[in-house]
Amino acid sequence: MKRTILRSTFVSSLFFVAVALGQSGPAASGGPSAQGAEPVSYASVTQLNGMLSQLEATSKNTQADLVAMRIEHWKTSNASKKETLTKVDSIQRNLQNTLPNVIAQLRGAPEDLSSTFKLYRNLEALCDVVGSVAEDTGAFGTKDELQVISNDLNGFDGTRKQLAQRMETLSAAKEAEIVRLRTDLKTAQAAVPVAPPKKIVVDDNEPPKKPAVKKKPAAKPGTSTTAKPAAGQAQTPPAQPPPATKPQ
Repeated sequence: MKRTILRSTFVSSLFFVAVALGQSGPAASGGPSAQGAEPVSYASVTQLNGMLSQLEATSKNTQADLVAMRIEHWKTSNASKKETLTKVDSIQRNLQNTLPNVIAQLRGAPEDLSSTFKLYRNLEALCDVVGSVAEDTGAFGTKDELQVISNDLNGFDGTRKQLAQRMETLSAAKEAEIVRLRTDLKTAQAAVPVAPPKKIVVDDNEPPKKPAVKKKPAAKPGTSTTAKPAAGQAQTPPAQPPPATKPQ
């Protein structure tokens, strides 16, 4: 009886996976991308740069407007003034440290969804705190202070809405790209012929091989092969030669 063992080959499958990974690599900022992915379009980079420039201008104006506010002169309790000043300090730290870092990350990867969402989430937090300061200003501040802080809030909120629309567009584009890659992968798999599997034949009726017989080592020249007497056995003295006869 003979058994047939089939061994499949995975060369073609590995090739297709490598192609798919290569086409889905991250794109560089406005230039050729790594791993064969399509570069970021000029229109996309231009849109983002305009949005970020507007945001940076709003940030600069807001910092100046917050410094110009005279919260200590408001006609309210000291506890209320302290609470508003704490909010203002929080906004200033964000605008001077957090926001510039997030903007720099997004400029380095214009269509990265993670960096885009990070900026969107930061803008949501800014809008909440700036909106709270605007409410306090409307209750206790001057009309001029309320006007400038309201303009700053509208600037942040406008950029936030634009960023939300951009995330929706990018998500749809990424999803379409994934569908296209899957279609291309199936087409490539169907076009490449599959190599026939290799066969290994094992004969179960083959007689077993006889074990090799070890040869005894040959005796070395000059060595005696006389067996030694066993322990406790008397040894026979060697025969004495006959005495010599004297001549008469």
